[in-house]
Amino acid sequence: MYDLIGDIHGYATPLKHLLSKLGYTEREGVWQHPDRQVIFLGDFVDRGPEQVETVRIARAMVEAGQALAVMGNHEFNAVAWATPDPKNSQEFLRAHSEKNRNQHQAYLDQVEEGSALHQAHIAWFKTLPLSLELEGLRVIHACWHPPSLRVLRDYTDAQQRILEGAWPELCRKGSAGYDALETAVKGLEVPLPAGAEFFDKDGNARHHIRTRWWELERLTYRDLAMVPADQIEAIPHDPVPEDILPGYAGDKPLFVGHYWLTSEPAPLNRYIACLDYSIAAGHTESTSEGKLCAYRWDGERELSKDRFVWVTD
Repeated sequence: MYDLIGDIHGYATPLKHLLSKLGYTEREGVWQHPDRQVIFLGDFVDRGPEQVETVRIARAMVEAGQALAVMGNHEFNAVAWATPDPKNSQEFLRAHSEKNRNQHQAYLDQVEEGSALHQAHIAWFKTLPLSLELEGLRVIHACWHPPSLRVLRDYTDAQQRILEGAWPELCRKGSAGYDALETAVKGLEVPLPAGAEFFDKDGNARHHIRTRWWELERLTYRDLAMVPADQIEAIPHDPVPEDILPGYAGDKPLFVGHYWLTSEPAPLNRYIACLDYSIAAGHTESTSEGKLCAYRWDGERELSKDRFVWVTD
């Protein structure tokens, strides 16, 4: 059976506390359980104070067969940041812009950018699959979107790991691979009706919204929109087209991270759970108590609130 753990973002001490709470013990540098296995949902790095230790714990567990893991958008970005553009040796697959550097600087400082350890991390991140299709459950960092997953087959191996030669295309804005990758690791965006727009936190006009794609009812643009609270009134209450969301058959439970949720953990619906409950926010924002969250899955088809386990520090 599996214990699925959400986005850690460099908070190794809460991770150790959570593993202990789940009944794991550390032996010879590897956290392990006699009967259970962890599945990490990605986003090990950026933000927190213990990013190197977080990667060490997760990697040691995966390599010892005590855990599985999928790639988060922060691991994807870390690889792209460190990978030269084969078409321009002076550039990288992820631009070294001020905005991108600010998002990644805490990790670069802790790992020492360009060090042997940094390169070892990048090599390990490349081995992480984009998704897991297991007996009884599925795992992906942000969105199980069958059309995008079909596109990504052309860029991944049989274990859903990105092929070495596919990285440039997946980083090229406007390509089919880029759009599919963005959906899988960042979430589903849909266009607003003509003439509608909102402004993001940086004041930029946006004409697409990231969606609560797991919703089964109340399917209007406003109900689905994940936008700043002061912009929600700008989103029309028009129903979305019937074919715009992926839907989910519920034949297996699905676990995701990524969405920076708050409040008390609970399933998104009967078949889907998000395990990102903003552990980093609890250490940076006095108004939010972030949690590092897990779900103890014992084979059930429908998910239950009482299977969530979490720590706050």
